[in-house]
Amino acid sequence: MNPVKRSGPWLFGAVGMVCLTISAVSWAQRGASGPAPIDPQALAAANSLSHAFRAASQNALPAIVSIETRGKAVLAKGGEVPGDALKGTPFEELLKQDPRLREYFNGRGNRTPAPRSQGMGSGFIVDATGIILTANHVIADAETVKVRLADGREYIATDVKTDPKTDLAIVRIQPEDRLPTIPLGNSDEIEVGDWVLAIGSPFGLDATVTAGIISAKGRGPDITEREDFLQTDAAINPGNSGGPLINLKGEVVGINTAISSRSGGNDGVGFTVPANLVRWVSDQLIAHGVVKRAYLGIAIQQIDDKLSRQFHVPVGRGALVTDVMPKSPAAESGLESGDLVLKFNGKEIRGTRDLQGVVERCEADGTYPMQIIRDSKEVTLNICLKEMPKNFSLKRLPSGSGDESESSQQEKPAPGKFSELGLQVDALSADVAKQLGFREQTTGVVITGVDDDSLAQQAGLREGMVIERVGQQRVTTADEFTQAVQGADLTKGVLLLVRTARGGSFIVLKM
Repeated sequence: MNPVKRSGPWLFGAVGMVCLTISAVSWAQRGASGPAPIDPQALAAANSLSHAFRAASQNALPAIVSIETRGKAVLAKGGEVPGDALKGTPFEELLKQDPRLREYFNGRGNRTPAPRSQGMGSGFIVDATGIILTANHVIADAETVKVRLADGREYIATDVKTDPKTDLAIVRIQPEDRLPTIPLGNSDEIEVGDWVLAIGSPFGLDATVTAGIISAKGRGPDITEREDFLQTDAAINPGNSGGPLINLKGEVVGINTAISSRSGGNDGVGFTVPANLVRWVSDQLIAHGVVKRAYLGIAIQQIDDKLSRQFHVPVGRGALVTDVMPKSPAAESGLESGDLVLKFNGKEIRGTRDLQGVVERCEADGTYPMQIIRDSKEVTLNICLKEMPKNFSLKRLPSGSGDESESSQQEKPAPGKFSELGLQVDALSADVAKQLGFREQTTGVVITGVDDDSLAQQAGLREGMVIERVGQQRVTTADEFTQAVQGADLTKGVLLLVRTARGGSFIVLKM
């Protein structure tokens, strides 16, 4: 017998004997001194929390639904749907004439029809006439969506509307009578440490309730394009998606959408779309069938510690503009790369997602004041927003802020070498810009060399990047770059606007 396999039970038995011995001593001691007294205040507090969990669950459970989906037929590798295989052959006309053949070759008369993808998830009723909220990925690409109510009744959805950018969706059914609902709460009021309950159908187990707390707010783990997630340690597992996260008043504070897991199950890190965003998106889907968003047409960057010292603002205050799309509302209103947005329509901006959320919920074609810092001075611009184009994506903004006309090629100066920075630059020609993948007119100096272990390398600079600005000064030649760098104090840090074909960002070089 393998001695390694034997060691496990033996160790378990030894530990068990020790535990039994300790337990016997413990019980003997208790028998001598009597049972430990129960603290009535602690028991009352525990019972109070238990009653709160119970009341919130009982109020919410009647409005919770389970969702099952069936997708289109999935073909085996290299296979074809039988009916389609005869298209373009002499038998195609026979299929049109004989319904029995059509039935056979379309799989209904076949003993091995093509399999269909299946999915499951959760949702909850927000309107008594049969409007249900869930996650987009639960019903995405589904051909049939079946909804099972808490009382066991089942319905096939008559309408589905989705918003993939936030992973939200609404499902409509046609019930015979009015249904129980669950209200949306104010997710801005919930705080880290507050108790919450997650409800759904994990692994197909309908109406499962788990408890936890709000672990964090404002999370952006790069799951969707629009992110401002609440994080919770309430158990969320496959099948919970689309179900609600509720507070102890029985109000929905979020829709469960994803987990961070190494095992595939609950590891105590779940993400939910906050209720205030859910309310706005669902109102749009119910009213219009789509979500209409306003947009500026900019790329923005978070203010970290180094950038905050350059702009003399607290860490996290404002959003820094790195790119402005040509012919966008931002460009037409005079917004520029390097502007730091402090307020929009009177609301303080505390980061990139904050600005994105405020702008998108404004009315398109409306004009709004924007307070910015430009060249160390506070300036107010009036921004006329427009409705976001359908193909607009935050992940792929054009580089550069000029128009689409070609710039005249300048005479190429000698490249500059900056030993203190460990950096070598050259003027950016139109040909080089094209080779680097820039689709729009771009100006600056291109990095042609970076020394190992240099200040430039430590800051993340690499060959092929384009430096557009040093501080507030635009640079287009190595000489201009030299003058700008020599006038900067590296002990305090020098601000660079750096671009690649994917967009721009601000970097601070500091000794």
